Amino acid sequence: MPRGNELFRAYLDGNDRAFDEIIKEYRENLIFFIMRYIRSVSVAEEIAQDAFVELLIHKHRYNFSCSLKTYLFTIAKNKAINYLRRLKFVSDDEIDPNIQSDEATLAEHIIKNEQNEKLYKVLDKLSEDYRNALFLVYIEDMSYEDAGRVMGKNRKQIENLVFRARAAARKELEKEGVYSENGE
Repeated sequence: MPRGNELFRAYLDGNDRAFDEIIKEYRENLIFFIMRYIRSVSVAEEIAQDAFVELLIHKHRYNFSCSLKTYLFTIAKNKAINYLRRLKFVSDDEIDPNIQSDEATLAEHIIKNEQNEKLYKVLDKLSEDYRNALFLVYIEDMSYEDAGRVMGKNRKQIENLVFRARAAARKELEKEGVYSENGE
């Protein structure tokens, strides 16, 4: 059983500290994920907090059919999209395309050397679906099924997105001189 699920079960059994551990476990990555939709760190933090509050208030909605992480990221994605709709920044038809986010401030903490910076720039050139698929599968270590639940896609679609995203990233890295076909 995933750690988040164990912590949530402990919380349901009366251990209030377990919910604090859930927040510690997922908060930063959840904010980073929300930043892919929202252009503000402070708003992303608020939406992440709202996602935790919703989990807290409606604790019995979570039925353990997927990991807590998947469930929480799905809540956050829906809240981010609803936020954009309320502000009427974009029409409903335009919500899923390549929404540029202000990840620069967060990226400064992550990028440690020039090669990582080039990698980040290459990933930023990828489509929103490609970036999200790579982020959920490789950074968040979600299964294809869980990533599919978050993104509203099936397993095969996620497999295809990851395959295509890796190929597109490899091509861009070759252009930047970071990667070559022979692996150097």
